Amino acid sequence: MRPIARAGLPRLGARPRFTHPAQVVVTSFALALTIGTVLLMLPVSVVDNPPADLLPAPTGRAGGAPFVDALFTAGSAVFVTGLVVVDTATYWSGLGQAVILGLIEVGGLGIMTFASLLGVLLFRRLGLHQRMVTSASLGTLSMADLRGVLLGVAKVALSVQAATALVLALRLATAYDYPPGRALWHGVFHAVSAFNNAGFALYPDNLMGFVEDPWVCLPLAAAVILGGLGFPVLLELRRHYRLPRTWSMNTKVVLAGTAVLLLVGFVTVTALEWGNPETLGPLAWPGKLLAGFFTAVAARTAGFNTVDVAEMHTQTWFAHDVLMFVGAGPAGTGGGIKITTFAVLLFIIVTEIRGETAVNVFGKRLARSVHREAVTVALLAVAVVMTGTWTLMIMTEFSLDQLLFEVVSAFATVGLTTGITHLLPDAGQVLLVVIMFVGRVGPITLATALAVRTRRLMYELPKERPIIG
Repeated sequence: MRPIARAGLPRLGARPRFTHPAQVVVTSFALALTIGTVLLMLPVSVVDNPPADLLPAPTGRAGGAPFVDALFTAGSAVFVTGLVVVDTATYWSGLGQAVILGLIEVGGLGIMTFASLLGVLLFRRLGLHQRMVTSASLGTLSMADLRGVLLGVAKVALSVQAATALVLALRLATAYDYPPGRALWHGVFHAVSAFNNAGFALYPDNLMGFVEDPWVCLPLAAAVILGGLGFPVLLELRRHYRLPRTWSMNTKVVLAGTAVLLLVGFVTVTALEWGNPETLGPLAWPGKLLAGFFTAVAARTAGFNTVDVAEMHTQTWFAHDVLMFVGAGPAGTGGGIKITTFAVLLFIIVTEIRGETAVNVFGKRLARSVHREAVTVALLAVAVVMTGTWTLMIMTEFSLDQLLFEVVSAFATVGLTTGITHLLPDAGQVLLVVIMFVGRVGPITLATALAVRTRRLMYELPKERPIIG
């Protein structure tokens, strides 16, 4: 007779398995980080003689990259951040750059989304558990027609990246005399980096050499914005772009929030840096406007820079902190607490000030559970940023505004820096990798994955309210 297992307990001898999608998502990112680190530590991933005057030469075994450098670079790539401790263009070989590019693509789409897409293309079907995990990764509540959703994500991602790469390659070949092969490689690399909001560039000064070139800056900015909208928004616009009345609340909030943040960021950065001789000051007014716009776009989680961030005013750094912390749209390639989270908190505040009982957004009422989720995400994010900044303050002697900028950039997977990343001690760099990890998978997802079990109380306690404010 077969023994009957007690409810909630695994059978004796049964293989342990992850039952919650959050656990699978977290584990998949950790596995990708491990594989990327190992690949970047290979001697063939590093150039033979990297310039020692820019960044330190490899000191790992047999000429490979040191563990911390490989770990940090792999983490920054797979978590689509863009912070670097070694120069991407001169330190890593062609193979190393290809590994970074692959990590960016996989990390931007989402590990489970990428794996499920391969499953659909190769095996034409997905198991129930795989469908649940992929649905959670894409931020969709329905598993219906998941195959169509995955193919739609692939089409949108490839189309945007291919178009951007083509424009960049043509520009580099015609205006900068790049050989065809180099122009194509640079076009593809930066297009993938832009759409996935990674911010990696194949130039020691990032994109400062193209500060006044709209044929480089504007295509990259467009790719960054599209990737930051999130796949649910892109797919809905692809199907119903002529019917805005039918758009979901999520799409309307993301589009409105993106427009507002871009406008506020553009005006703020341009105004603050207009006369700064180290940033926008030497540029003609069209170049100032272009650089201000591109900086506002990049601050939303892209990580590219066409002006020296280290030379910006402290007030501009703080404006960046706010833009980075809010971030982009959900279920996309951007980071931050997400536009929807910030918008929900804002609508809750407005509703409370008005004395109303329900939070209404674009003619729809928000569910109470959404209130709790938004507050939880925001408070966990604040806790991560505060803890990370405080820890780095203990480890280093850099100023508070520099360390806060670095931590927010890591958590929001942005990649902008005031120039201190490679000067941090190894422990500080590892801490930033952990913060990038938390920022990419999301505080709630990570907390859910680490939870032993989910409890559902079968009773309610008596109500009582403390004094607020």
